[in-house]
Amino acid sequence: MSLSLATLATVTTPETSDERRTTASPTTPKGRRTWANILAAARRVVARDGYTSTRMSDVADEAGLSMGGLYRYFDNKTSLFEALVGDIHEELYEASRPHGSTFAEQPFAALLESNVGYLRHYHENRDVMRAFIEAANTDLEFRELWWEMRRRHVARYAKVLAERHAMRDIDGVDVAIIADAMACMVEQCAYVWYAHEAMPGPSVPVETAGWIVTRAWFRTFFAERSEGELTPTAASAFLAALPEPPAGEPGRDSGERVSTRS
Repeated sequence: MSLSLATLATVTTPETSDERRTTASPTTPKGRRTWANILAAARRVVARDGYTSTRMSDVADEAGLSMGGLYRYFDNKTSLFEALVGDIHEELYEASRPHGSTFAEQPFAALLESNVGYLRHYHENRDVMRAFIEAANTDLEFRELWWEMRRRHVARYAKVLAERHAMRDIDGVDVAIIADAMACMVEQCAYVWYAHEAMPGPSVPVETAGWIVTRAWFRTFFAERSEGELTPTAASAFLAALPEPPAGEPGRDSGERVSTRS
């Protein structure tokens, strides 16, 4: 089986023993509570033990369920982890959309919003993200999901560059390739600074991290527009003044939404 976002949308959980697995989540209040309890327990277990060492019996114990009760909702560890990471990755994609600035007129500000949104959500879910990267390194299916998410982000940014700034290459190199390299930088910064923040090393606030990577992005793609660059103090003031995005509308329109990493 090959994982995809469509696959994640069809993770299934029956309400009764004779009900087929045809819905993404339970529909009864009791079923939804049990589903949420299982995912919360799975999150604690994978954060503690890592993806490879996690066993379904550990999750059942943590959730206070029998093995039979757990298997009524999930066939195996893979389907359970699919449900755990699916929403987070879609949320990361949505979080990396600017809502207080336009990429056409304020590229630095839009990039800053995108990066801070992504890094903040990564930090909030760092336990699951650490386990997800482990799973991607050991399981072909999760590696394909990780690759698909990266592709979506890079493709979206390259599209916006072409549409808003008529930029398709830099010194003959396709902007998609350059964006891929920059996405690697942000992804690795998030992984080192947040997924492994318990390890010895600097503590980097999300806003500071956002400014660091945004400055690299901006100077790579807009080297001749230094007048639009914000200092760390100005960047903090800008972020503090941003209104909350409307519910269900994390960005402006599709042309102004820019993603800078996986």
